[in-house]
Amino acid sequence: MEIPIGGWCDPAFAPVREVFEENFRSQGEVGAAVCVVIENRVVVDLWGGWMDAERTRPWRPDTIVNTYSTTKGMVATLFHRIAERGLVDLDAPVARYWPEFAAGGKERLPVRFLLTHQAGLAAIARPLPPGSVVDWERMTAALAEQEPWWEPGTAHGYHALTFGFLVGEVLRRATGMSVGRLWHEEIAGPLGLDFHIGFGPELDERTATLIPAPPPGPGQPDIRSVWQQQPNSLAARAFNNPPPGAGVHVNSRAWRAAEIPAGNGHGSARAVARLYGALAAGGEVDGFRVLAPETIARAREEQAAGPDQVLPLMKTRFGLGYWLAHPEMPVWPTPHCFGHPGMGGSCGFADPEAKLGFGYVMNQMKMGIALGGTGQRLIEAVYGCLRR
Repeated sequence: MEIPIGGWCDPAFAPVREVFEENFRSQGEVGAAVCVVIENRVVVDLWGGWMDAERTRPWRPDTIVNTYSTTKGMVATLFHRIAERGLVDLDAPVARYWPEFAAGGKERLPVRFLLTHQAGLAAIARPLPPGSVVDWERMTAALAEQEPWWEPGTAHGYHALTFGFLVGEVLRRATGMSVGRLWHEEIAGPLGLDFHIGFGPELDERTATLIPAPPPGPGQPDIRSVWQQQPNSLAARAFNNPPPGAGVHVNSRAWRAAEIPAGNGHGSARAVARLYGALAAGGEVDGFRVLAPETIARAREEQAAGPDQVLPLMKTRFGLGYWLAHPEMPVWPTPHCFGHPGMGGSCGFADPEAKLGFGYVMNQMKMGIALGGTGQRLIEAVYGCLRR
């Protein structure tokens, strides 16, 4: 079957197109898009494959797909924009904006710890009903009463799901708007970004179906087996409470309609690359200032690094909402990059030295919570072109 490939690539980045096409031929790619922006100019904008596992719907220029935690970097950018305006103080107690949050000994926990994964709220202890992930009030109420799993600020652990509800509720209390609406009004609308945190059925027709990762091969790590073997571990609780069910799954209408700022942003590679391209170029694109340069500089400074309390056997490194490269888990091509990967393989990042923004989205998930092989191959191809 011929693989449909569309888009454009600057001749200087022709090897990126070759790798993109090879991902479909030999790396198990089903549908995907990649975009690269340098100095706010698009140099790669490719899409290809199919929107469904049956390979009946070709990937379109306007296809969007769930990006899981790639969403976190987009929401972090929104948070810094609101903080720049003085509506949120990163050093103020969360309880200043969200009084109920003071329960469980959290009355002095600062806002910044929500962004740096140091809050100790990576999981909810009280078992929640299946499908609760789409119930904003239930999730935020559970987090407000939750006691930290460790003393805030003394360690860090990936807040896989809770990150979005924590920062999102602070934004809601500070502005009176939900994260999805605030995102659209503050960033997506002005920049024309096809990236959505909660959307109606009118976009379903151009939304790709996410395909679960295949079982790992012999000798390959399987984080899901760790959760099954240790159901009471912090990792298992962080990823499995609330459990799926009640008709809620990643391709359901309920999931798409909900606002889950840690993991249900649906968008295009073009949107992700355009935003990170603006941040890499000093915070401005087409006359629109996303963030001030000094805000970006602070946001990408290391805040926490080392063994992760949630992710088994991993060392992670975080700025203020952005995932940074760790020497033992590089993730990004240089130590100066900042962004966020998404479970299954999607990702976006900015490289201020190269003034480069990168976005990659796909529907065939790979094992793991960070970069998959297909995205890594594309990043390596991009930087190979830069070195030529």
